[in-house]
Amino acid sequence: MTRSPVSSGARTLFPALAWARFDRHEIAGSLGDMGTFLPLLVGMASQNGLDFGAGLFFAGLFNLITGLVFPIPMAVQPMKAIAAVAITERLPVAEIVAAGAIVSAVVLLLGVTRLIDWVDRVIPTAVVRGLQLALGLSLVMKALQMVAGTHALTGADSYLTGALAAIAAVILLRSDRIPAALILFGAGLALAIWKAPGSVHLTPWVPSFQPPPWSAFSKAFLEAAVPQIPLTTLNSVVAVCALSADLFRDRPASPRRVAVSVGIMNLFGAWFGAMPMCHGAGGLAGQYRFGARSNGSILFLGAVKMAVALLFGGSLMALCRAFPASVLGVMLAFSGVELALVTRDQTDRSSAAVMFVTAGACIGLGDIALGFVIGTALALVQSRGSKTGTTERP
Repeated sequence: MTRSPVSSGARTLFPALAWARFDRHEIAGSLGDMGTFLPLLVGMASQNGLDFGAGLFFAGLFNLITGLVFPIPMAVQPMKAIAAVAITERLPVAEIVAAGAIVSAVVLLLGVTRLIDWVDRVIPTAVVRGLQLALGLSLVMKALQMVAGTHALTGADSYLTGALAAIAAVILLRSDRIPAALILFGAGLALAIWKAPGSVHLTPWVPSFQPPPWSAFSKAFLEAAVPQIPLTTLNSVVAVCALSADLFRDRPASPRRVAVSVGIMNLFGAWFGAMPMCHGAGGLAGQYRFGARSNGSILFLGAVKMAVALLFGGSLMALCRAFPASVLGVMLAFSGVELALVTRDQTDRSSAAVMFVTAGACIGLGDIALGFVIGTALALVQSRGSKTGTTERP
């Protein structure tokens, strides 16, 4: 690998900078995870009132910090379970950030005490997949409701617009060069500006202290934090470290460092209304697929996000409110499908049964925490049955 363009002094202070590259491949790779980031941020901003400027700024800040710590294109992405619950259940912003803080405190504790490996063994993968399936399907159902809620056949925000967006997304999903989410976001942005001309203008923005009340923590714990804890533990720590070892054998990420990173990010950002963020195997794979091979892509992306937030943050909320629900619905639907598709690794009968029961309980009972408990109980019963010699019927 060629020498990093970063100064020797900076590399001494942050050793990971020795790997940083800034070329067209790294810039292209920085877009690899935008398909998850944009729909969920826009969705929470328009549906829940999350400050778009805060979400964008702190996502960029966490990108920069991540790029200084990890020598690989480590993704910073929304906590999907919290985002899915927030959008489908219309959670207030205080509960969203409180849920992120709770999850981060747990993950930070697991990382500092090195209990992360024990948690990986205790929580059945099939239960986690059931939660992901339920949350993915919930996003798809919410997306269809948003498109249907336009109550218009034609127009800037209509059934026709949603159909065209869906067709474009299906076509672009086959492309490795053109991110479907960016095209849809660009189209939705153009329609929003057309619907609300003059809404975007140079409006300097600075972070403001927005601590969630203590009551938000108790409400958010079961509703949003509980389903996210196993997802963050397995996908944002264990899985991303395993993938980093596969893709970057000379500089893999350690579970302890990743867990501490996730914990610190949200325990800081929660007090400023930031969107709950984590790392993720899917984001790392996406950025690698689009060409990223170093932390330079993450540093570039972070700088762009922060600059846009600081320059235009004050006007971005009005733009989010004007963003066509039909286009946003399509974006969310494909995010939901992507989240649900990770469950296809549960191929044996017993694991699939646990996954579907967990997902069915979450959706049918309308309670993710209860679905998690039911799925875990079934997994334990199956485990005990196999140990005592019980065989499943054909």
